Amino acid sequence: MSRASRLRVELRGLLRRRRVQIALSVRVTVAALTTLVLAQLLELPLPLWAVMTAVIVTHLSVGRSLKASFDYLVGTIGGAVYGGAVAVLIPHANEIALLAVLAAVVGPLAFIATIHSRFSAAPITGIIVLLLPQLTHGSAIASASDRIIEVALGGVVGAVVSVILLPANAHPLVVGAAARTLNEMARALEELLAGLTKSLDVDALHRIQDGIGQALVQMNEVGAEAEHERAAGLAVGPDTGPTLRMLLRLRHDLVMIGRAAAHPLPEPARSRLEAALGRAGAAIADYLRASAAALQARRGSPMRDRADAALKAYAVEMETVRREGLTRNLSVEDVERLFALGFALQQIHSNLTDLERCVAEWAGDGKTQARS
Repeated sequence: MSRASRLRVELRGLLRRRRVQIALSVRVTVAALTTLVLAQLLELPLPLWAVMTAVIVTHLSVGRSLKASFDYLVGTIGGAVYGGAVAVLIPHANEIALLAVLAAVVGPLAFIATIHSRFSAAPITGIIVLLLPQLTHGSAIASASDRIIEVALGGVVGAVVSVILLPANAHPLVVGAAARTLNEMARALEELLAGLTKSLDVDALHRIQDGIGQALVQMNEVGAEAEHERAAGLAVGPDTGPTLRMLLRLRHDLVMIGRAAAHPLPEPARSRLEAALGRAGAAIADYLRASAAALQARRGSPMRDRADAALKAYAVEMETVRREGLTRNLSVEDVERLFALGFALQQIHSNLTDLERCVAEWAGDGKTQARS
């Protein structure tokens, strides 16, 4: 193979691996250029803010772009109206008065932004509306109206470009995030159950739970983006809510197991339950991984007979331990841990049914289609 042929193969491979990132860069570039042209045609005083807005609100998925455009516009309008009103109503002819007015603008807007994230652009807009007239010798009202027009132009262009040019839907991102979460839960379950038969330090417990928490945060974010697309009629696909709630319930089950795994199970219960617990953990973890693979491949739910049988066998073994009186000499804390573990495994058994239903729903939907 010639050098030119190898370069073409490598280039095609790079394009396949980075197609999402390349599509985003194309959308951002087109949005910026289009906004600048429109801003010049409309003779806006500062096209910079319109172009920056178009770049800021253009994201990987259509849903995230729509949300960012709406939030940025709401924050800008709020900041412009409040900043303009303060600038008009409170005189600030000298530096001390200007500092006081600046504090009156930034303080309340920053406080609101900490409560409602969609107002994160409000403090910046308020500052621009207040201080820009000091440089341009214009009025605060004109400055506020210009900012609203510029941001509205950039937000609309960014949203439109995200919808019509190489659109990327969020539903596939939901599937990927859910699959990663399931794989993380499978790994965590095996480590936590191992802690029931050997020591597992606090740092390890936190590391395990933090990994699941981060995966769920990402799942929640892309799920919100997918729902924005569905609400806007820009994509069709399953409701992401049931999948997210199912994953949250599984996470709660793992939290309960983590609390029980803070110390190894007491003897003689540990010796009697260790084998059954190991088989149940391995079977559940394998089912979680198989479900993750099925989600990504958009195929039907895997068979969970092995997980059901292993959980039933553990329940039988636990009942035998109770019947033989092996828990009578245990402390109240140890007994509570044993029963908390049993309850968590029962809940996992129930939630596996919900997982099976969610996987089947995503498989039945096929690949998400963007509406034309």
